[in-house]
Amino acid sequence: MSAADGGYYVPKPTSWPFLVAGGLCVAALGAVLALNGLKPGTWIAAFGAAVLAVFVFRWFARVIGEAEAGVYTPQAERAFRWAMAGFLLTQVALFAVLFAALLYARRYALPWIAANELLWPGFDAVWPSAGPNGPVALEPGMLPGPNQFAPLAVGDIPALNTLILFASGILATWAYRGLLRENRAQLLTGLFLTIACGLGFLALQAYSHVLAYAEFALTLKTGIYGATFFALTGFHALQALIAVIALAVALTRAFKGQFQADRRFGLEAAVWYWHFVDAAWLFLFVFVYWL
Repeated sequence: MSAADGGYYVPKPTSWPFLVAGGLCVAALGAVLALNGLKPGTWIAAFGAAVLAVFVFRWFARVIGEAEAGVYTPQAERAFRWAMAGFLLTQVALFAVLFAALLYARRYALPWIAANELLWPGFDAVWPSAGPNGPVALEPGMLPGPNQFAPLAVGDIPALNTLILFASGILATWAYRGLLRENRAQLLTGLFLTIACGLGFLALQAYSHVLAYAEFALTLKTGIYGATFFALTGFHALQALIAVIALAVALTRAFKGQFQADRRFGLEAAVWYWHFVDAAWLFLFVFVYWL
């Protein structure tokens, strides 16, 4: 059946959602074990991530095949868009929880601890802070000594990454408009450059995390600051990686001529996701690196 037949396509029952959920659970379990210093954790997480990637690829390949077969009606396309909007709202909620934890620690927890001179004499409610018994924070970019740490300087890698993501957002929109104008060269060029910007961003983020550990003694164990810093930047990097993969899939499909001005949800979803990554980074830049 095709959309031209006037019916609503109902896909056959599938086990892919359950398999994807299983791979995700295994990857999450491995990550928890690894964070707690258990040796099998890394291997379990890697296995779960590999299984998850294979199952997601197979599931999406089926959906793409159905789309190219012309079985989806305009109503189904609208349903896909609403589903993508709902997915992005869940990611917004996750970021909101992490930002709320950061702001709560800065606005309430630190002042309460500092106010208790009997338990924590001499502790000041200043940010960044690793807590009363944690290492002492230095100025951004300074090399720490024993029992010290330093945050990353906002004017270095974070500022450069902000410019990269700003440019990538413009390029993603330019690529999308190329499809609407039936300019295939603009579409392909824009997607390729957006992916290049995304990979550059991820490389710089990975380097900054290595730098934080190796040079500035900023780790997951650096109290509340280290925990919130790596939770927020790590979660954002994961979102950026997924978005880059989505853009790469869109680029592959565009090379095959699969997108049309009136049948473009796959590209639309990838561009939406990338704009979400851009917007989330602005909040990270302000509240994690700058303030």
